[in-house]
Order: sequence, then C-alpha cells, then structure tokens
Amino acid sequence: PGRAVQLAHAEVGGRGDRPPLVLLHGLFGNHSNFQAVARALVRRGSGKVLALDARNHGGSPHSPLMTYEAMSLDVQHLLTRLGITKCILLGHSMGGKTAMTLALQRPDLVERLISVDISPISAAPVSEFSAYISAMKSLKIPDGLPRSVARQLADDQLRPVVQLPQLRQFLLTNLVEVEGRYIWRVNLEAISHHLADITNFPTFHKPYPGPALFLGGSNSPYISSKHYPEIQRLFPEAEVQYIEGAGHIVHQDKFEEFITAVFNFLPPP
Repeated sequence: PGRAVQLAHAEVGGRGDRPPLVLLHGLFGNHSNFQAVARALVRRGSGKVLALDARNHGGSPHSPLMTYEAMSLDVQHLLTRLGITKCILLGHSMGGKTAMTLALQRPDLVERLISVDISPISAAPVSEFSAYISAMKSLKIPDGLPRSVARQLADDQLRPVVQLPQLRQFLLTNLVEVEGRYIWRVNLEAISHHLADITNFPTFHKPYPGPALFLGGSNSPYISSKHYPEIQRLFPEAEVQYIEGAGHIVHQDKFEEFITAVFNFLPPP
C-alpha cells in the first residue's frame, strides 16, 4: 500500500506499568480533537496516551494515497519507531476504521480495541462529504486578512452547504494561514479522490481475537443493530455500548460518560 508517512503526534505521559493508548481522529479532524480525552484518561490512571494526526490531516505529511491499509501501515510504523509492541487502540469514525484494520492485520500489536461510533461495514459513499469538499475547495479568501475576518468569510461561504454551525466550526479548524494566505491543511485532493475508500471498509476473513468495544452515540446511526452480525464475525469478543444523548462525536457530546466508558474498558491495573 505505498510508503508509510511519518505521522505527527502528541503525547501525554501516563503510568509506565499500563499499556499505552493510541487515539485516532476522524475525517477532517486532527490530534487536538482528543487532547482533553488524553488528559482525562491519564488523570484517571491510564498508561501514556498518544494522539495521532492521520496522513493528509493536521501536521502529518500529505500523500495521494488514502486507504485504510495505508493509514494502518502509518500507525504500525509509528509504533515501531516509538518501540511500542502492544497498545490499546481507540479510533473515532475514520480513525475507528483505521484502528479496526490494524487490529485485523496485526492482532499482536493491539491489546484491545475501541471503535467510537463506527462499524466495520461499507457505508454507501456519503454524498454530503463530497458536497463539503466542493464547498471547501471553492472557498475564496483574499490574502492578508486578519484571522477573525478570514474565518467569518469562510464561515459565510460554507454556510449554504454546511448548515450545522458545529460542523462548520469543525471544518474551519483546518483553515490555516501560511505567509498571509489562507489554505486548507487537509489534503482535499487525496480525500475527495479516495472518498469511496474512506466510506467503505476492506475485506477481512480472519477475526481479531482480543477484547473490543464499539461505543456509539444513541442519537447516531453509525453503529446499528443491522451491523451486529458483521461486528460479531470480525470481532467475536466485541461488546456494543451506546452513550445516551450523544451524536456522532460522542466524546464531544457526552465527555464525562465517554471517559468513564473508555476507562472501564481498559485492562485492570
């Protein structure tokens, strides 16, 4: 699957006698989505927590390839580079699919797995994502504007396509200023080219034998009972839990409940 890229990541030091936790964000996200989560887990007594930037996201390098096999390889290379032989993997949405791919490919590296609001199934290519990407690509912002003005302008231009204010705010975290010009730091070309890969899931025949938690939001359709047979087939030790009142971004909607559910699933000290 091409060459691995050197992923940017942030680390919060935790207990040395507990396995490290590796957190993988979703599409258009970056490692800072999990900053508060990382700190809260370490406060509760977890091992060290690493929050990663996926390829084409955040501070990680861009690459024209954007498949789950490629993204899994990136994480494997980082683990090797950091001398981590076993970790607990937690991924949200796209990051959840990367985490599942890695666990299915290299179960020896994954002590246990937490998939946040995503199932190991191929969702139909999501047309709303292509609409967002088109809107982001067609953004016009004059050079040299103050950041607040640029953001407001971008917000106004995205509004017709991206109605939800929270979602616009989330997408706008990817707008960065480089020498007076405003650019997207996500690789929109690669993402739009591989949108089908991102909404699908690779085919696997051999299940992951370790403990797995599928943690969904009760108000989100991404882990539905229709998916249980496939979850069961690939992750025979899986349990499914829903956090009441949470949407797709579970850790944002119900932070405390999310931390408690994750912490309770970690191996006992």
